[in-house]
Amino acid sequence: MSYPHVVIVGGGFGGLRAAKTLRGRPVRVTMLDRHNYHLFQPLLYQVATATLSPGDIAAPIRWIVRHASNVRVLLGDASSMDVEQRCVRLADGATVPYDFVIVATGASHAYFGREEWAEHAPGLKTLEDALEVRRRVLLAFERAEREADPARRAELLTFVLVGGGPTGVELAGTLAEIARQTLRDEFRAIDTRQARIVLVEAGPTILPSFPGTLRDAARRALRRLGIEVRENTRVTQIDAHGVDVGASGAGGASGAGGANGAGGASGAGEAGVAGGASRITAGTVLWAAGVAASPLVATLGVPLDKAGRAMVTPDLSVPGHPDVFVVGDAAFLLDEQGQPYPGVAQTAMQQAEHAARMILRRLEGQPSLPFHYRDLGSMAIVGRGAAIADIGRLHMAGFPAWLAWLFLHIFMLIGFRNRLVVMLEWAVAFMTFQRSVRLITYQK
Repeated sequence: MSYPHVVIVGGGFGGLRAAKTLRGRPVRVTMLDRHNYHLFQPLLYQVATATLSPGDIAAPIRWIVRHASNVRVLLGDASSMDVEQRCVRLADGATVPYDFVIVATGASHAYFGREEWAEHAPGLKTLEDALEVRRRVLLAFERAEREADPARRAELLTFVLVGGGPTGVELAGTLAEIARQTLRDEFRAIDTRQARIVLVEAGPTILPSFPGTLRDAARRALRRLGIEVRENTRVTQIDAHGVDVGASGAGGASGAGGANGAGGASGAGEAGVAGGASRITAGTVLWAAGVAASPLVATLGVPLDKAGRAMVTPDLSVPGHPDVFVVGDAAFLLDEQGQPYPGVAQTAMQQAEHAARMILRRLEGQPSLPFHYRDLGSMAIVGRGAAIADIGRLHMAGFPAWLAWLFLHIFMLIGFRNRLVVMLEWAVAFMTFQRSVRLITYQK
């Protein structure tokens, strides 16, 4: 007997949850991904800041689904969808036919039409991105040690993070700890504690999805670390020597950020530029301001939102094609209050599970049901012993939230080895302020 064939495109949080839901059910499942591993993205910034190794937050997809006998894993780069022929086309020319498909391809960086900024401000979505960020951060200190010119040295010791969401906040806090603690006794010509870290956000506040009391707690924690928190300011230009910023509403890229904050200790200056904007001279700029859906979504031939996400029906299928489901960062759907669902891992997992169950219902001749989201809360770590947590009616900040963040992320990691290694690395980093993966690597 030939069972219906379900293809899952993407091996992230959504793809794995869909495969788990379909495990042992009367369907053949094929998982497609361009990588052979599942990446635990919430801890990607810790690879970028030399706390963890890539293998600590990744696990082979084949190993994860090894007990699901009806699930097959294929390594392949899905380049387009042919919804009329009901197949996924791969970059190497091969095709994978399907009876049902779940598109769970996630998101990539969005520079709001300024793609030339990518060269000077890398984002953080893949392991390759994390290694590039780590290389740039560590090289900045190494180059500053050799630099005799005070102005150039100040530039090298200035770091600008564009975007005040959880990724930007977590990166900023960890960078401050590296400069103030990890590296402080290792250089002779520079004082790494004088590094200037600027977090810029175009909106009125950092961490806009959190309650005001938690945003205020995060802002205070960042400033205790010596980080300049700039809100209500947009980035209008990025180049190899820094960024131009101006007040929100004065033009520039939507979603980028900055505003007046505490002064930096490094002496890196700001110069006025035309139009009332100012210049932040910086040797390292990191991008955490915006995301866009995977380009694969555009090949579905369905309406897209501004971020390139497919506008799906309430059951997560695409209009006119009930055999095609889109979930997670690739899907756009409004909740009961008319707001889009948050682009977080729990959304992707819940939607993927719902899509898988709708496929099973259709095979049983039952009607589809609309998707309903269960908000399990949000967390963001700010620095050593500092975090915020919004879990239902429970709002926590400081050390209790930090402990909750640690235990939750250890629990969510896949594999006993990864959980043990990450727990040990965190314990060592907490007690010694050291980060053991400070390796500068180069790409050929």
